[in-house]
Amino acid sequence: MESLPDAIVQYILSHMSNAKDVASCTSVSTRWKDSMPYLRSLYFPRNIFDNLKGVETPDRIVRQIISQIFQLEELVVYCPFSGAGLCSWLSIAGPSLRNLELRMDNLVDQHSCNDSPSKLDCISAAGNLESLKLWGVLMTKSPKWDSFKKLRNLEIVGARLEDPALSDALRACPNLTHLLLLGCEGLRSVSIELLQLEQCKLDFYGVGNCSLSLTSPKLEYLEVQGCSWIRVHETQCLRNLSIANNSGRVYMVDFGKLVALESLSVRGVQWCWDAISKILQMASEVKNLYMKVEFTGDFEALLPFPEVDFVEFFNSHPKLQKLDIHGAMFAALCQKNSLKNVDSRFVIPSLEEVVITVRSPLNAEQKMSTLESMIKYGRNLKKMGIKILQMKSSHSSADDFFEDVCRFRYMNRKVVSIE
Repeated sequence: MESLPDAIVQYILSHMSNAKDVASCTSVSTRWKDSMPYLRSLYFPRNIFDNLKGVETPDRIVRQIISQIFQLEELVVYCPFSGAGLCSWLSIAGPSLRNLELRMDNLVDQHSCNDSPSKLDCISAAGNLESLKLWGVLMTKSPKWDSFKKLRNLEIVGARLEDPALSDALRACPNLTHLLLLGCEGLRSVSIELLQLEQCKLDFYGVGNCSLSLTSPKLEYLEVQGCSWIRVHETQCLRNLSIANNSGRVYMVDFGKLVALESLSVRGVQWCWDAISKILQMASEVKNLYMKVEFTGDFEALLPFPEVDFVEFFNSHPKLQKLDIHGAMFAALCQKNSLKNVDSRFVIPSLEEVVITVRSPLNAEQKMSTLESMIKYGRNLKKMGIKILQMKSSHSSADDFFEDVCRFRYMNRKVVSIE
């Protein structure tokens, strides 16, 4: 490296980011130390100051390193820091920062939320941010943020939030295209209006009774966990949709016509049947469908799915290419009258792959008839996977059903597999 021109050395060393490596390089030579101002990114790992001794503090060391850099574009801090420390760093590097990622630790160290200035408020000094990622956030009061007009990506992971505080924070980020709220608790009614939003992942932790209202006409990808009432006002661009509620019930979904939808996933313990039938009706153009809902029922009682007509289901989803369904939905397709009067001209035009999870040997004859019908009418079917999952029965019917499935697999071994 000694024979290289200064510009090449500066270019090579500017690709370092780990603060420990940066500190080591400054001790190698004066030439290397003089290259440090050209760094673009800095990363402070969680344990970087674990063995710190003397009068120096992490806040002061981080400030000292940042102050030596001309135009820092990315700052990632996982080590502990104070609000005053963050404020001092951003007073130096804030205008040039494009990407900021902070492990806030407010949920663990809640007394730090009383710092003045607060960590959240300090972030407003980085007004040109394009990406902001925060871990361990306590946002019970609205942050004092000006408008982040250049911010495109916002990620908050592991947070306790209040509805008004979240609304005010999102209002300060009007041009977001990507939003991720993961492992967030404390929310009851969430209203989001982001006209440029394209991808959104919301994971609300708790009893699963949150309501969501979303207005984002450019939205292409939406994943929601933990909501009971979901209304999305404009969905012309929505291509991928996933709705799950592992703790509560899904009572209502309202998306309008999902004309561009290609992939739909619905999961949870209990959905009201109106919500299931409505989402299936709206998703008539879907190509990939995944369903794992155990029960229906509007209130406490857990009820089985009502009968779903086999022919009507596939006629209503003519573009369906991949179908992955678990016990309850498969059982609903296997009712006695579902295949009673099938028109000889009926075909399943687009279906190429089916994955079916079976958990009970009940109605074995109807289940076998449904499997055979998928093979018979699925002219383009290339793969069928049958998963036998936790089938509990001391009766011989379980063995008989498994023998029937094995026989079916043997007769259609080019297409069917058993797990």
